[in-house]
Amino acid sequence: MSYDKSVSDQYLHGNLLNAIEAALPAIGKNIETVTIEDLGPVDEFHIGGRFATKHLLEQLNFSKNSRLLDVGCGLGGAARYVASKLEVNVTGIDLTSEYIETGNSLCNWLNLDGCVSLEQGNALSMPYEDNSFDGGYMLHVGMNIDDKTALFSEIFRVLKPGGAFGIYDIMRQKEGELTYPVPWAKDNKTSKLETPVHYKTILNNIGFEIAQENNRRDFSLEFFKKLRENAETRKTSPALGLHILMQENTSNKITNMINGITNGVIAPVEIIVIKK
Repeated sequence: MSYDKSVSDQYLHGNLLNAIEAALPAIGKNIETVTIEDLGPVDEFHIGGRFATKHLLEQLNFSKNSRLLDVGCGLGGAARYVASKLEVNVTGIDLTSEYIETGNSLCNWLNLDGCVSLEQGNALSMPYEDNSFDGGYMLHVGMNIDDKTALFSEIFRVLKPGGAFGIYDIMRQKEGELTYPVPWAKDNKTSKLETPVHYKTILNNIGFEIAQENNRRDFSLEFFKKLRENAETRKTSPALGLHILMQENTSNKITNMINGITNGVIAPVEIIVIKK
């Protein structure tokens, strides 16, 4: 099995769109009435969800009518939010076909298919012309990509000079073993964690200027604390949530990740760069 297929299979659901649609009546919605906010808990597959997307977006200063790139877009939740919030056009690319097919259907539900385009493809060889995008971002993508030099070289190629790019990845903070599975990998074969220093060295060598770095460890632990408190109050799982994507072992995957963050082995980190 190829490495790309191993990564894609990690995220395969098999009946994802139907699972999301089936959960809508529990929140009093259907495909005609569901909103971006309703879908946020299931279609933003990264620590902090919509809160984290907003925080990253606030630092990127994208302009109205920009053409933006979402690398590793998943279901396109962030792309839809960014497009609707800023009145921009967003192109998303992701390796997992089911995520792209489901995400495009969600765009249709929300009448955002005119400003959000999600495409199946490999971020290491994107089908876009040089200098195509005014800016972009990636949310929890690099953990599955070993060749980060190829990744960021490709992003550099398709960005216009002066374009800002936001990175929000889980990064290694110190030596230490993780317990698997975690949300991005069932074992260490497809988990390609690196340190912020490693990221920044590659980005600088390619030609990016580092504008900002934020360790989001405290934010993430507070986020998970609130989720636990809400779950204890509610007693049942929300109808729409990441458990739909992760299915079996959801609790185990999240617990292992939280333990890694708590122990200081990993942390979510933002790095904002500018193409010189």
